[in-house]
Amino acid sequence: QVQLVESGGGLVQAGGSLRLSCVTSGITFSINSMNWFRQAPGNQREMVARITINGNTEYADSVKGRFTISRDNAKNTAYLQMDNLKPEDTAVYYCNAGGAKLGSWGQGTQVTVSS
Repeated sequence: QVQLVESGGGLVQAGGSLRLSCVTSGITFSINSMNWFRQAPGNQREMVARITINGNTEYADSVKGRFTISRDNAKNTAYLQMDNLKPEDTAVYYCNAGGAKLGSWGQGTQVTVSS
């Protein structure tokens, strides 16, 4: 059974930091690209960051220079370090393995940034 479990969300003031974790099971973690998406109320789900099996990374323009995605293949875990958070980063953050169309999703973790 495939499971992706996010943690690390919460309430933080603008300018603060959070680190999200995504622990996976039931997949061959090392051969999957890992992705973080987010969805704010009334908005479509959007890709925030991606890391390939080779460690190459890609970020949405809105988070470049503030967010860092990483992965630990030994722990089957992906991370999203979020620094200098802004109120517009408020959303439910979802972990994804293998891509938006055919991949697997976690249940999401709420991130709320107060001004």
